[in-house]
Amino acid sequence: MGVVLRNLQKVVPLRRARLRKDVDTLRHILGIQKFDLGIICVDNYRIQKINHIYRKKNVPTDVLSFPFYEDLRPGKMPCPLHRDELNLGDIFLGVEFLMKQCQEESLDLHGALTAVTAHGICHLLGYRHETEEEWAEMLQRESYILSEYNRLTGRHLEPLMKRCNQDR
Repeated sequence: MGVVLRNLQKVVPLRRARLRKDVDTLRHILGIQKFDLGIICVDNYRIQKINHIYRKKNVPTDVLSFPFYEDLRPGKMPCPLHRDELNLGDIFLGVEFLMKQCQEESLDLHGALTAVTAHGICHLLGYRHETEEEWAEMLQRESYILSEYNRLTGRHLEPLMKRCNQDR
């Protein structure tokens, strides 16, 4: 199956083909091509609702990840026993929230979508940022992923996660 990419929002025009290509590049860098992955693009209303239900935070956000393997240790790959376990999970991208952030900071939306997708994939692979140590480990992994992405594509993306922040 690979990547299922759904755009459930109509607020921000989105080039899905470009995002799909970027996600495929990220999957290649991480060696997770055999795993299925869901990416769902949503507006502020939907991401806020999901954030409220699952994290008890009644605000919109840029990305929420729902790993298939909930107890995966950072840096370890899942060991599926059956075909139906070849799933990493789902990532919800708050496209409207991200667009506003990009406008405020003069960032490219598609580059930001790729960077937060890398962040979301790190969560699916067991990385967290609830402590300073976890944050440093996750930031290091994200930086590596995006530096490889930049090397392969000639782009200049950086992690959007600048500091330890549990609200993200």
